[in-house]
Amino acid sequence: MGLEGPETAGQPQVTLLPTPNGSEPGQMIPERSPCVAGIIPVIYYSVLLSLGLPVNLLTTVALARLASRTRKPSYYYLLALTASDIVTQVVIVFVGFLLQGAVMARQVPRAVVRTANILEFASNHASVWIAVLLTVDRYNALCKPLRHRATASPGRTYRSLAAVLSAALLTSIPFYWWLDVWRDEDSPSLVDKFLKWAHCLLVYFIPCGVFLVTNSAIILRLRKRGQSQVRPWASKSTAILLGVTSLFTLLWAPRIFVMLYHLYVAPVHRDWRVHLALDVANMVAMLNTAVNFGLYCFVSKTFRATVRQVIHDAHLPCTLGSRPEGMVMEPVLKPAGFPKGAGL
Repeated sequence: MGLEGPETAGQPQVTLLPTPNGSEPGQMIPERSPCVAGIIPVIYYSVLLSLGLPVNLLTTVALARLASRTRKPSYYYLLALTASDIVTQVVIVFVGFLLQGAVMARQVPRAVVRTANILEFASNHASVWIAVLLTVDRYNALCKPLRHRATASPGRTYRSLAAVLSAALLTSIPFYWWLDVWRDEDSPSLVDKFLKWAHCLLVYFIPCGVFLVTNSAIILRLRKRGQSQVRPWASKSTAILLGVTSLFTLLWAPRIFVMLYHLYVAPVHRDWRVHLALDVANMVAMLNTAVNFGLYCFVSKTFRATVRQVIHDAHLPCTLGSRPEGMVMEPVLKPAGFPKGAGL
């Protein structure tokens, strides 16, 4: 798999090293490191999927409403980011980690695994680079407001998203030949090194470089203007941007470190400590697909109000459908406690 799933628990296999004359028994060395984490990753990914997928679907509906009402590019980018998180959860967490890794114990035909690699890396690249699009949009809105107002439009936003999604699919094609860390040889080939470095550059080092430069410019711009001159919606958008990019940088750092450590210091399948570190790093990285909902709710009152309205609209038909036939119910114009004109 592209993002390596948990190794099945069990005793490590051993290999006999032949002696020079072949007359004495060889020395036994472990062929694979044991799975120390056991069933914990399977439980973790099951909980992550069962909680994260419904939350992301709710986030998608709320952001779709905000995007259709405000026509702001940032909402379209956040909507696309959430959709890519959903695809990542289905393709990587469910198909990759749970189905291929835990249920089938990676006993899957090589062609199927390699085809799945393309989908996994495509969803991963799309998620990361949509966040880059959001960062660039916020930079233009705050640092080049006149140009941003003149060029911002839904059509331009759709074209930018289409370009990123196409690039994500194209850049994932070489990963058809990705050899996961469980099948790496002790001396990785040139192709293996190239693909693993390409993975680290495309999903972490280059995006984080963009995040660092643009976020620094945004913060400096806001400090020069002073908080009194910054509109509330702009400051909240900036807070969401900084939160999304900071969470990604922190949660993906362990996986990138372990990947390079595996490549140059100790392979995963030879050292149980690196094996455990990769399992934990993958779990932390996948947490990034489910935390944005909490960030949006914490920062944006508008988003919280929209989520409440979505839940109310979904609950109301169920309430009406459960009423006995012939019973009259007064129409409900708004949920109790929902302030007039709130949110939008």
